[in-house]
Amino acid sequence: MPSRSALFSQRSLILTLLLLLACGFLATSLLGYFASRSAIRDGIVNTELPLTSDTVYSEIQKDLIRPVLISSMMAQDTFLRDWVLAGEQDAERITRYLGEVMGNQDTCTAFFVSERTLTYYQAKGVLKQIRPGTWRDAWYYRLRELNEPYEINVDLDMANQDKLTVFINYRVLDYQGQFIGAAGVGLSVESVVKLIDDYQRRYQRSVFFTDASGKVLLTGSEGAAHGLRVGQQLAESREFEQLLARMPIPGTGSHDYLDSEGHSHFLNVRQIPELDWYLLVDKRETGALERVRQSLYLNLAICAMITLVVLSLLHAMVKRHQDSIEALATLDSLTGLPNRRSFDLLAGQALQEAQRDSTPLVALLIDLDHFKVLNDTHGHLAGDEVLRQFANVLQGSLRQSDILCRWGGEEFIVLLREADGRQAFDVAEKIRRRTEQLTFSYNDQPLRLTTSIGLSSLQRDDTLHTLLTRADHALYRAKQGGRNRVCCETAS
Repeated sequence: MPSRSALFSQRSLILTLLLLLACGFLATSLLGYFASRSAIRDGIVNTELPLTSDTVYSEIQKDLIRPVLISSMMAQDTFLRDWVLAGEQDAERITRYLGEVMGNQDTCTAFFVSERTLTYYQAKGVLKQIRPGTWRDAWYYRLRELNEPYEINVDLDMANQDKLTVFINYRVLDYQGQFIGAAGVGLSVESVVKLIDDYQRRYQRSVFFTDASGKVLLTGSEGAAHGLRVGQQLAESREFEQLLARMPIPGTGSHDYLDSEGHSHFLNVRQIPELDWYLLVDKRETGALERVRQSLYLNLAICAMITLVVLSLLHAMVKRHQDSIEALATLDSLTGLPNRRSFDLLAGQALQEAQRDSTPLVALLIDLDHFKVLNDTHGHLAGDEVLRQFANVLQGSLRQSDILCRWGGEEFIVLLREADGRQAFDVAEKIRRRTEQLTFSYNDQPLRLTTSIGLSSLQRDDTLHTLLTRADHALYRAKQGGRNRVCCETAS
């Protein structure tokens, strides 16, 4: 049997190889996962979100081009300018004009403000008088000082129950280029909201607008990221605490942050100069990286299976090697029978059981007659082949409970369990007759042999040594008596 230190060494080797294999698989899988994760994150931050922002921005510009053109045509309309220069006679004419603009161009409002009278005309009639210092009228005085021909702003429309409206305010100049008022149309924000809802559904991300202070101005019908609604500040959401702590409100470009549940988010911020707004596109990380995580789990599962297979194969190889070593240590390499070391262990146990249970035990010491002559005549290879064939004769003549051993050279020992003297003698005779009658062969050359057997039965207070010594004496007598016979030896 292998020593405990050898077994420990084998187990240590297996564990070390298994650990190295597992570490290699794990390192490869994790490196691949983090590389893919980094590539996807870079793609989201540097390409996907900015591209979405550009697309949304383009759509908004497209929706605003038409009302800008309408406002431009109003500002250059000769009817409007001639009516103003003629002293703004008959207000019904201008209100009818504004009503036709609304009806034909499908805008939610159309207006004109006179610089001379500060009157605010609308399709329903005169709305009010513009007053300096009034917050609702600040847009007009700002527009009057602009160098650009128009501005776009979002304001409350008094003519439509203070509905949030995108106004295009265009400067109206007379034929000498002097400022004579402001004209334009209003566009309902509902179309922009529908656009935002469409993008949020299509790309599974949140799209919303804020001003420079971080106040949400416009978002989809279901609200902005993390439930923010129009009029709320980004700072009112716990989810943006980490982000706002390290950037201005808002900071253009791409950012990433963790929400309160530990999920990663990517945020792209873009300024819209026409509105002085900021467009924010927010995307949660989990959906984008789910396939990468699944690949990681699949790789780890495959690695675990491969590791188990390798472990099983390695264990089988070590066990096979161990069994081979054990066989070499306990079996005779020529005949495959137990050797003397193995016999000592088996015989000691059989002797102890026989003495404890008072059951018979008989030893047979067997020797092939004139075996040296056979070796000298036909060679040692012939002798080896005869020994193998004779071992088969012995195995075919004994029970499974009997103990058989090659003692050395051409000598063999048999211990017959629970067999009395008469039964043991019959077994010995059977072995002798079979050997005598059998024609051994080597290279198709017939060889004849006989065997001499010494028999000894276990006596009270016997040891294995005394039992085998008597069997050896009986074998000596069989040899002296002419060989090819069985002799019994009793205790003296």
